[in-house]
Amino acid sequence: MPEGLILEFSDIGQREYAAVNAKLGIDMGTGAGDWPDGLLVHTAGPKDDGGWVVSEVWSTREAQGAFMESRLGAALAAGGVTSAPEITWVSLVAYLTPGA
Repeated sequence: MPEGLILEFSDIGQREYAAVNAKLGIDMGTGAGDWPDGLLVHTAGPKDDGGWVVSEVWSTREAQGAFMESRLGAALAAGGVTSAPEITWVSLVAYLTPGA
């Protein structure tokens, strides 16, 4: 079963998010780009009380770890993200895409 990942950032917003994705070569407007192997779903947006949340579904935790080590860590730093997010892993018991 895939694994869910929630990243909660307290001190970044859409500007930093866009900068990180530009460094990764991913266009969030069109969905085109160099997406990492093992990423099944990606969502992101502002929290009601400020900050930013990224929610993802990965084929495995190891796939996400490989992406972090090979590309994401450097892209976060280059995009101006200087503090670590709160990280929550969710062992999914359901992974459904209604209507897909």
